[in-house]
Amino acid sequence: MRDAFSAYHPILNLIYLSLVLGLIMFLRQPICLILGLLTALIYGWYLCGRRILRFFAAGVLPLSGMIILINPLVNHQGLTILGYFPSGNPFTLESVLYGIAAAAAIAAAIQWFLCWNQIMTTDKLVYLFGRVMPAFSLVLSMTLRLVPRYWRQLKAVTEAQRQLGCGITQGTILVRIRNGIRIFSVTLTWAMEHSVVTADSMKARGYGLPGRTAYSLYRWTGRDTGLLTVILLLGGLIFFGIVQGCFYWTCFPMVIQADFTPYAIVAYLAYAALLCLPMLLNGKEERKWRSFV
Repeated sequence: MRDAFSAYHPILNLIYLSLVLGLIMFLRQPICLILGLLTALIYGWYLCGRRILRFFAAGVLPLSGMIILINPLVNHQGLTILGYFPSGNPFTLESVLYGIAAAAAIAAAIQWFLCWNQIMTTDKLVYLFGRVMPAFSLVLSMTLRLVPRYWRQLKAVTEAQRQLGCGITQGTILVRIRNGIRIFSVTLTWAMEHSVVTADSMKARGYGLPGRTAYSLYRWTGRDTGLLTVILLLGGLIFFGIVQGCFYWTCFPMVIQADFTPYAIVAYLAYAALLCLPMLLNGKEERKWRSFV
């Protein structure tokens, strides 16, 4: 599927994603955590399909469960005692709630970072930081591509060796270890050769020469200005709510949260609208395309 938000200017993408990630890691109100996690899953599914859901089920959920289980073992604050550990330390309801909130925040941040990886491509990073910090932009873009590219190559080498009868699941334990070392050696050799080819290609294209220019397809347009205005307006309402204490929530020494005043309702609606903004843009684009059919 074509993402409408990704087609906007890279500066706008960076501002929006930085704002969303900052709010998700800062706000601990349960409603905000639920909204952040749900919107990340929905938007991630739109960008990556079922792969994002499989990653959430296989990777993020076990990590969240581990955080929820470990937190009461090391955090014994809170007034509502549910029991005692063999060591004599209290097992409190507040420590459980804090673990759930921390796990939800980490899960939401991970899912939004996956969306970031889909939106902020290498071309956009080079465009944003290439003139100001060319070395940093190059290292950052290569780092973001490093793990996925090498992982695909490792899977390709593993499958080729398996077809030859030299897989890591074939033979005795010693044979499997030998096959694993061979697969790792082949992948490492490919990585080193690829780095040399990349360096030669960059040198041939004049990287690092004084006065070298870079071509870019990105242009700031009126729709970027309009969307930036909407983001700043929603962000302003959210920050006003933060200053007014509308998002206040704590579980130590007991659960305390701010009242749902009219200001709080407006702030929550602004937060929900900000998180749903990419999907709203996608829905608008889909309706526009359907009108031409």
